[in-house]
Amino acid sequence: MAALAAGPQVADPHVIGVSGSHWPQVLAGIYCVAVVLASLAGGWLPLMVRLTHTRLQISMSLCGGLMLGIGLLHLLPHAVAVLDSLDRAVWWMMTGLLTMFFLIRAFHFHQHEPAVPNVHDDEHDGGRHALEHAHGHAHHHHPAARLSWMGVAFGLGIHSLIEGMALAASVQVDAAHGDGGILGFGTFLAILLHKPFDAVPISILMQARQASSRMTHIVNGAFAAFCPLGVAMFFLGFERFTDHQAAIVGCALAFSAGVFLCISLADLLPELEFHAHDRLKLSLALLVGVAIAYAIGIVEPEHAHGAAHHHSKEEKAAKPE
Repeated sequence: MAALAAGPQVADPHVIGVSGSHWPQVLAGIYCVAVVLASLAGGWLPLMVRLTHTRLQISMSLCGGLMLGIGLLHLLPHAVAVLDSLDRAVWWMMTGLLTMFFLIRAFHFHQHEPAVPNVHDDEHDGGRHALEHAHGHAHHHHPAARLSWMGVAFGLGIHSLIEGMALAASVQVDAAHGDGGILGFGTFLAILLHKPFDAVPISILMQARQASSRMTHIVNGAFAAFCPLGVAMFFLGFERFTDHQAAIVGCALAFSAGVFLCISLADLLPELEFHAHDRLKLSLALLVGVAIAYAIGIVEPEHAHGAAHHHSKEEKAAKPE
C-alpha cells in the first residue's frame, strides 16, 4: 500500500487497483460477514421482542446522521478527487439519489415501523406517544396489510446490492491511496448500523401476512446475501475494465453518496412532521451520528481527498506528448 501511495509504481494512470494484492477483497469479505450478521439479527428481532417506537426512532436518527455525514463528508469528496471533476461527481450523486428515491416510491420498502403500533410501550415512551403515532403517522404511510413483502424484499435487495458496491468502492480507494482503511471503515459502519433497520420491515410484513417463521428466516437470509453479492459484482466488473478503473470507482463513490443522502433524509425528514415528541433526543442522536462521521475524517490522512488528483496531475505531466 505504501508503495502504491508513492505514485511511480502505478504504470497505468487509469488503474486504481492494487496490482497483485487481494487485500481489498479480503477486507470487504470481512466487512460482509459482519453486515450479514447484522442483517440476520435485524430480521430475527421482530420475531423475538416487541420494539418500542421511541428507541427505534432514536436509533434511526443516529444512523441517519451517520449516513448523511459519510455521504457528504467522505464519499462525495473522494469521488471528486478520483474523477477530478466536481460537476461529474455531483451528476452521479444526483443519479444515485434519484435512483434510490424512485426505488422507494415504487416498492415502498423504506418502512421501519411495527405493523400495529404498540400502545403498551415502556413507561419511558408512554402510551400517548404510540397513540399519537398511530393516529397521525399511520395516515401518511402504507399500512402493513397493504404492502407486499415480496415487493419490499425486492426493493431492499436492490438497495443492498448498491450498498455492497459502495462498500467495495470505498475499500478499493483506501487500498489504492494507502488511507489506512478509513473511508472503507466509515462506509462499512454506516451500512452495518443501518442494516438491521432494513431487515426489520421484511419480518414485520411477513408476520402481518402470517408467514411461517421458517419462511421468514429463509427470506431474511436471502436478503442478507445481497450486500456480499454487490461487493462481488463490483470487484468482478472492476477487474475486467482495467482502462477505466478510476472512472468506475469515482462514479460508484458519487452514486453511493447520493444513495446515502436519500436514505438518510428518508429516515430524518419524517421526524419533522410526525415526531413532535422527543425532539431533543432525536436531534441529539442525529448530531451524534454526524459527529461520528466527522470524527472518522479527523483521523483520515491529510492527502486522502487529494491523492487521486495529485497523482493524476503528476502522471499527466510525465506522460510524453
